[in-house]
Amino acid sequence: MAPALWPRLSRVLWLACLLPLAPAEVAAGLYELRLTTDGPATTGAEVTITASLVANENGSLVLPSNTRVYRFHWIHTPLLLTGKTDEAFSSTIRAVGNVPGDFPVSVWVTAADCWMCQPVARSLLVLPITELLVGNLVVSQNTSLPWPSSYLTKTVLKVSFLLHDPSNFFKTASFLYNWDFGDGTQMVTEDAVVYYNYSIIGTFTVKLKVVAEWEQATQDAGKGIVQKTGDFSASLKLQETLRGIQVLGPTLIQTFQKMTVTLNFLGSPPLTVCWRLKPECLPLEEGECHPVSVASTAYNLTHTFRDPGDYCFSIRAENVISKTHQYHRIQVWPSSIQPAVFAFPCATLITMMLAFIMYMTLRNAAHQKDMVENPEPPAGVRCCCQMCCGPFLLETPSEYLEVVRENHGLLPPLYKSVKTYTVCGWSCCLGRRGPVSRADQSSLNSHQDSEAGLVEAGPVPPPPSPPVTPTCSQV
Repeated sequence: MAPALWPRLSRVLWLACLLPLAPAEVAAGLYELRLTTDGPATTGAEVTITASLVANENGSLVLPSNTRVYRFHWIHTPLLLTGKTDEAFSSTIRAVGNVPGDFPVSVWVTAADCWMCQPVARSLLVLPITELLVGNLVVSQNTSLPWPSSYLTKTVLKVSFLLHDPSNFFKTASFLYNWDFGDGTQMVTEDAVVYYNYSIIGTFTVKLKVVAEWEQATQDAGKGIVQKTGDFSASLKLQETLRGIQVLGPTLIQTFQKMTVTLNFLGSPPLTVCWRLKPECLPLEEGECHPVSVASTAYNLTHTFRDPGDYCFSIRAENVISKTHQYHRIQVWPSSIQPAVFAFPCATLITMMLAFIMYMTLRNAAHQKDMVENPEPPAGVRCCCQMCCGPFLLETPSEYLEVVRENHGLLPPLYKSVKTYTVCGWSCCLGRRGPVSRADQSSLNSHQDSEAGLVEAGPVPPPPSPPVTPTCSQV
């Protein structure tokens, strides 16, 4: 009977080994393992790591109620294990690191009775261990601002150091704090909390050096002083609230006159400025004007009014801390002379004056040039009109004789060379009077004979010059 019972027993044992595998295979991928720690930690301090088995984010899977279904497996070398606690679906270990560095800690979960089975879930974290103190520098102020690292000047700041020591490793240590507020002020305290007031705006960096000392037993059964230090810093941006806007500008102006208004902001930049002209002094709504970034505490506005009336500059300014409004009334009167009406006549008058001056200048220059080159009237015209055609143009012989006297009065003295008179051709006179009659011809001949007698009665002339062909332009 024993041989027949053995196959049955072996089959039962084989099924018993497969039963623990069933839930693990089904649960694989349905759970996740979450790790939490109170690190980082300093060397010699105890650190705690907790692993929790939870359902996936879909939340549809309910964890089994049997607390002995799963087992947690840890790998934490080279950290020294100081304690371990297992619960239904979580496990916690406590370890100490004696050397600085980043150490990986891994954990996985399997079925409780099958170490070699496929893990239900696994996870990994890196634990930093340092030789320095671990902590944070915290800055706070009574006023609550929505912007991080922004604080108000002339308002007390609370600066405190928070030591990270969840294991109470430094419970017997004494601390010394060396503060540097970045504006030239330094202080040394034994308290981890100080209060400070910045009086100027700007960006400052608060630096803190912490020194911790305590007694510790040595290997030779003695005691020694152990010291650890740490350096911490925090950046602060100190600003002023906008206490108001000072407006410098005229309150009465004429149309078409450029106006400049200076805005002085009683607050710290950078600022966002927005302004608009309104009939009434009312606050600006969001999106009612185009904002302008201003990097200083002064800004100039320029505007030219085209229509008379009463106006109001509505101005809004804000920085990262606060905002403020200001108004400036101005009255615009119509101008006595419109620029367009005044400009056109002035331009026309100036153009005419310039043209007249240029004309007179050119005319005087041409006249002076003629006087220098030819001081007497044109000889050709006088020759043809007075000498040649004089007898025919004059109405009576008496007028003709008067002309002859005037011409003879212009003759040079007798002691100079005798001036020869040349009678112009008839073509000159014909061009003015037409055909010459016989009476006119005889009168002209007698006039020439009388002139010849005057020449002969004078002194003996010098040798004659070479003959010159007579023209109407010579006398």
